[in-house]
Amino acid sequence: MKGWTATGEAYAASYASLCLGTAPELIAALGPGAGRTLLDVGSGTSSLLAAFARDGWTVTGCEPEPSMRVVAEREHPEIVSLPGGLPELPFATDSFDVVTANFVLNHVADPRASATELARVSADRVAATIWAQSPSWFWREVCDRAGLVPAEGERLPAERDFARTSEGFAGMLTEAGWRGVAVAEKTWTWRARPEVLWISAEGGVASAGLFYRSLDDAGRAAFRRGFDAVCGERAVDGEVPLEHTAAIAVGEAR
Repeated sequence: MKGWTATGEAYAASYASLCLGTAPELIAALGPGAGRTLLDVGSGTSSLLAAFARDGWTVTGCEPEPSMRVVAEREHPEIVSLPGGLPELPFATDSFDVVTANFVLNHVADPRASATELARVSADRVAATIWAQSPSWFWREVCDRAGLVPAEGERLPAERDFARTSEGFAGMLTEAGWRGVAVAEKTWTWRARPEVLWISAEGGVASAGLFYRSLDDAGRAAFRRGFDAVCGERAVDGEVPLEHTAAIAVGEAR
């Protein structure tokens, strides 16, 4: 999972609130907590886990990036956030009633192996999300306006990749051993202040932040000019409305 090293604080101040947009659908799809156990893999700053905990779940986080765990422990000290990540999790088979992975399988090097691992540690149900329409379209506009050409993202080998659509996601999860996979889409508008979006870029979050960090001083100045121009055109009442679509999958582990 490239593009996340030392980004915990920047992520918490920016995209954490966006990624939390799937929480109501995941909670509704998985039913009442009633003390059931849930592991969130790639749990980031534990915001999703906190939402599940409020709904009565007994929750645990698993997050490979130390800076994310630092923020998680500060903001949600009542939630255990353990080191570890896909494709091999540090838990025994059937350790949790439910296992989730929110916007994680679109980043890993082997999505099928990782999805299989999610099911292995679940005794009952599994859930995961990916972007069907991601925040990257906004940053492409910034680069176009700045006259910059983003580096081509490192693509997975064909035998490991999958179509980043609801149908492709469902097919990949079924191939990974999930049973009865159902995928629903959610589209919503995230309204972010320009300064919040800039925190994500300057802080190195995801592909846009990784690209910004790779630029020299002149490139960074051009990127900032492009950013200011796009925000100036798109902002409404001081916020930039960004439409996104998530594919939300739920299935049985066995």
